[in-house]
Amino acid sequence: MKFGLFGGAIAKRGDKSPDSQGYGRLIELVQEAEGLGFHSVFLVEHHFTGAGQVSATLNLLTYLAAKTERIRLGTAVTVLPWHDPVLLAEQAATLDLLSRGRLDFGIGKGYRDVEFASFRIPKDEALARYEESLALIVKSWTSDERFDHDGRYWQYSDIVVEPPVLQKPHPPLWTGAGTDESIARVAESGLNVLFDQFAGFGRTEERLLVWRAACARAGRAFDPMQVALARAVAITDGAREYAAAVEARERRTAGMVRAYGALPGLQGSQPASYADAGRASDALIGDPDVVLRRMRELRAMGFEYVLMLLPDDAATLRRFAREIMPELQGEGAPAA
Repeated sequence: MKFGLFGGAIAKRGDKSPDSQGYGRLIELVQEAEGLGFHSVFLVEHHFTGAGQVSATLNLLTYLAAKTERIRLGTAVTVLPWHDPVLLAEQAATLDLLSRGRLDFGIGKGYRDVEFASFRIPKDEALARYEESLALIVKSWTSDERFDHDGRYWQYSDIVVEPPVLQKPHPPLWTGAGTDESIARVAESGLNVLFDQFAGFGRTEERLLVWRAACARAGRAFDPMQVALARAVAITDGAREYAAAVEARERRTAGMVRAYGALPGLQGSQPASYADAGRASDALIGDPDVVLRRMRELRAMGFEYVLMLLPDDAATLRRFAREIMPELQGEGAPAA
């Protein structure tokens, strides 16, 4: 198995700490994670929250590229409808070049109503903007000739994107998917998939089965490293620590639902598969034996790549690397 990190940092307006509050700690965590053997870090993109969430994700990852040597640097996700796609292609290519080919480019169409409203972009245009932007970004990365583009939302004349990407034909493309229909579309498109941290184990296994079947129909070989599953992890000692971790998980997820009306990738009300979202059953919480057992359950389903939600401190990171990772990395893969 391989393990990555997923999340972001917080830098609230008015904060006077020298490391811009969470940004400095994030950088230190990622540096330590690289030394501990973590494979990747995926950072979110959000705007206008008032909570100080990461907004300029590629900028932050470019800084991390200079501070690290091996860990892969991912976006989860860059919301295409909000960006000029050619400028975005240039910025991502620059990161790929400077990181010596470590970029994983996660993309999406967005889900938060407040962000669409603030950008004054109609949410019902999100999918069309996403599709036009993605096609244009891929063309920008793979075309050595100048070209024009006269699209519905963007127009360009006589352009060639520089610098060229280092990874060929381009950096791996990732996107989130939650419904059976969207999972199948992603499999057929050739993109890699990110599964969220909210769905329970039963629904999570169903999603992987849908992915496998869609890959088979599309003539695409199943590669477990093209499927990344995010999970909250808390290693606890004793009943008091366990209860505190469960309460923190439920409070954090319930706050997201209250603030945005839906969990990532969803519109409107929660579907049945998210009925227990916010409960600890979706997370890996408990003593090392419990966390290891639950991780093995995921592995038995076919998951080999798990993204751990960024912990609050390096101690959790170290303990996971010391007590969980070696057990799973030393075992053979289960039979398909």
